[in-house]
Amino acid sequence: MRARLADVARAARRLGVLGGSFDPPHAGHLHAAQAAREAFALDHVVLVPAALPPHKPGRALAGAEDRLALLELLRGERAWLSVSGLELERAGPSYTIDTVRALARETDAELFLIIGSDNLPGLPGWREAEELLARAQPIVIQRAGEAPALGDAARRLSPAAAERLRAGLCAVAPVEASSSELRRRLALGQDPGPALPRALREYIERTGIYGAA
Repeated sequence: MRARLADVARAARRLGVLGGSFDPPHAGHLHAAQAAREAFALDHVVLVPAALPPHKPGRALAGAEDRLALLELLRGERAWLSVSGLELERAGPSYTIDTVRALARETDAELFLIIGSDNLPGLPGWREAEELLARAQPIVIQRAGEAPALGDAARRLSPAAAERLRAGLCAVAPVEASSSELRRRLALGQDPGPALPRALREYIERTGIYGAA
């Protein structure tokens, strides 16, 4: 499953971590990783697909090997980006705190957790959220021009955790990309559009993993 952290990621001083279902991965994920890297001077970013996302109980995901293959295609030749299947080899729900602890055992890098602003409302309810935000500086990707969406999340966290959220705000130009919309279009045989890079589309069409012929 390629759970081991890539050597270039292990050697990084500032390591970004972008997790998710990646079902399928798309241009928006790449855009977020690139924006976080530039804004926070990250040496490297690792993409970590979830096995059982706690916030999506009961939903069947595409197979682990297919999602890993798609992420490798998304990565392409980008030396600053790598993929780890560490959550795919771990039993039970894929809690982010467990992933951060596992990464801390493999590297001495300062860890940065890349999340979308849409995750903020539920963030205080994540397992051991306070420790998570203490161990990994959050980078909160939000649309440029929008007011910071910290709101209730900041009020439900400790002042120290809330301040780390504020310090991690990262405004980026929007990219219209949605995994659920891509799955819908692919299942109907519709053009997925530019959100799905060509190499990923060809893999999906060849394998039919989303109902594409």
